[in-house]
Amino acid sequence: MIRLGFSPCPNDTFIFYALAHRQIDTRGLSFRPIIEEVETLNRLALRGEAEVVKVSCHAYSSLRSDYTLLKSGGALGRGCGPLLVAKSYREPKDLRGGRIGIPGRLTTAFLLLRIFLSSSDPDHQRKEMPYTFIEMPFHRIMEAVREGALDAGLIIHESRFTYPAYGLVRTADLGAWWEQETGLPLPLGGIAAKKSLGPSGLQTMEELIRDSIAYARAHEEEAMRSVKHHAQELSEEVIRSHIALYVNKYTLDSGDEGRAALEELMKRVKTASRTPAPHILPETAISLRDEEEADRWKAHR
Repeated sequence: MIRLGFSPCPNDTFIFYALAHRQIDTRGLSFRPIIEEVETLNRLALRGEAEVVKVSCHAYSSLRSDYTLLKSGGALGRGCGPLLVAKSYREPKDLRGGRIGIPGRLTTAFLLLRIFLSSSDPDHQRKEMPYTFIEMPFHRIMEAVREGALDAGLIIHESRFTYPAYGLVRTADLGAWWEQETGLPLPLGGIAAKKSLGPSGLQTMEELIRDSIAYARAHEEEAMRSVKHHAQELSEEVIRSHIALYVNKYTLDSGDEGRAALEELMKRVKTASRTPAPHILPETAISLRDEEEADRWKAHR
């Protein structure tokens, strides 16, 4: 029995539909799906509680002794990076002393934000970054910014398609910044598999993921019913746009570009360790004024 962790985001539920529902030959393997937000999956992997699990590439830097990143199933690409949004355009210096919502301290998005803000701040001698980061589920961030509980928000996943509906504007595109800095696609997340599965087991997992993607593409409407079940708050247009962006050529095989991108990101993890320490608070540090909306998100979660 292999514990298989992935998120409820459309790209992951599309990728793993056939595998999780045994619509393909699983070659004698049995899977127990664990569907959770990416930061929850990051922490699950850190505790070693899944054999195969979607993780942030940032979190993977702390997992390399026990896990390897598979070539298939990951979130890697161009034009797909996290965005920093606010109610009006603001330079990083204008956010000093403010509160920024983040989708998790282990996410690749937060790693990029730390490096970006440090490089944008002329004062590199600070002992602590001049911002307060509020850690919260990614789908709560835009509402908190709209309601004024946050000064800005770091958004990921399908939020890049829906933030204008919240009256928000983009203040920074961290994916575009990464591509300009490195010339490489952005490695957001990948499928981490325990090394204890052995070379044969790891290769089988890569092949099964590719088989699962092929099945979903060949039986799109069937797969979409499951995807929509896990993304009830999203329109079909957003779901299809999300899948088109994040399920791409790199999802089948990250290739040489993917390996180079991951290596560069691992270097940036070291860079982040030299930036001023971030001040991070839990979501309980803020309260949304719209209690009905808050309750709706809790139910969704």
